[in-house]
Amino acid sequence: MVYEKIKTLSAAMEKDMVAQRRDFHKYAETGWFETRTTSIIARHLTKLGYEVLLGEQVCDKDARMGVPSEAALAAHYEKALEWGADPEFAPFTKGGMTGVIGILRCGEGPTVGMRFDIDALGVIESDEPDHRPMAEGFASVNRGAMHSCGHDAHATIGMGVATVLMAIREHLHGTIKLIFQPAEEGVRGAKSIVEKGHLDDVNYFLGSHVTGKKPEDPTVIIPGSTGSLATCKYDVTYRGKSAHAGGAPHMGKNALLAAAAAVVNLYAIPRHGAGASRINVGKLVAGSGRNVIADEAFMEIELRGATTEINDYMIQYAEDILRNTAAMYGCSCEMKLMGAATSNESDPDFCEYLRQLWHEKLGFPVSEKLMLKIGGSEDVSYMVNRVRENGGKATFMRAMTITTGPAHNRRFDFDESLMVPTVQAFCAAVADLLK
Repeated sequence: MVYEKIKTLSAAMEKDMVAQRRDFHKYAETGWFETRTTSIIARHLTKLGYEVLLGEQVCDKDARMGVPSEAALAAHYEKALEWGADPEFAPFTKGGMTGVIGILRCGEGPTVGMRFDIDALGVIESDEPDHRPMAEGFASVNRGAMHSCGHDAHATIGMGVATVLMAIREHLHGTIKLIFQPAEEGVRGAKSIVEKGHLDDVNYFLGSHVTGKKPEDPTVIIPGSTGSLATCKYDVTYRGKSAHAGGAPHMGKNALLAAAAAVVNLYAIPRHGAGASRINVGKLVAGSGRNVIADEAFMEIELRGATTEINDYMIQYAEDILRNTAAMYGCSCEMKLMGAATSNESDPDFCEYLRQLWHEKLGFPVSEKLMLKIGGSEDVSYMVNRVRENGGKATFMRAMTITTGPAHNRRFDFDESLMVPTVQAFCAAVADLLK
């Protein structure tokens, strides 16, 4: 029986998956820098026999958001080679063209797409001796980059799914797309993959995310997610004119004052009556000295909404404030989009189908609650919504585990035993959908 084969094959890979997860954790790479990570995944998929897409085959180059400077990308590329990036596949990632897609064609039938994000966060990992990665020798060697959200598990799970599905391909009828996405943090990468058209022919789509639970909770999988906020992230630069603050203040155009006025008014945007709306100015830097009228100010802001429509309302309001405060003080204002996501809801009927399938065929505890409400933002929403717009079914499930420290924390870690059942969940869904 195919489901028993899935369980046997995935259980046999547990030791190798733990080792691979720890390797990814040790050599953490943030968004658009995932050269080593991409090359290792590409080598794995190639050895298995997948059709492998890399570089500009994966992402629409112009649709990427928040791409680092060419100098920073080039410097990291050399570092990734020193860390063991595969020299055959690493060159495809130059210029931040990271990410990989593996395709397995098994004749006539529907297409199933799966997303596994691969990037780390800009976090300095804890060096305290009781932090397990430090104690057991797999803490990040890339200072300022850390897998503190579980994407090292996601990438490893995707590689495990690829192994099992290739082993059971004689049971499958249709096409499989394994999407290893760069730059999820900051919601910068998914849109560029969607714009490349990779989700246009997908009939069924599954993504997942590591999620903390209480030790007494037996739940292994929650079939879906709800409540993910739409968002936009902007870098905003005000440019004015410097002048002597004592001798000729009237000759200056004060960019600091324009930015400060914008901050006050951004926080005064009326909340939307139809659902949650958010604004945050996370960074503001301006001026060069106490006796100089500031000629430049820089801020990093984000907007969110419970729906894409509410987020659009926040964007329009914020754009008006930013441009008009610049005009008030004789300055210019430049807004650069650094990341974005739409709102995201899993298909309830698809979640119910998966819940029953996993309970009956795999026998592990699946949540009776079909969806977990999440308060942040996730750019898997672009993929989910593209599939649903085309008449397909999609979900973003939660892989439940005990964690150490909250996500995005420098002490974050998780129980690695979650990886085997998550591989089983993905593979059982594919086996049933493509039977």
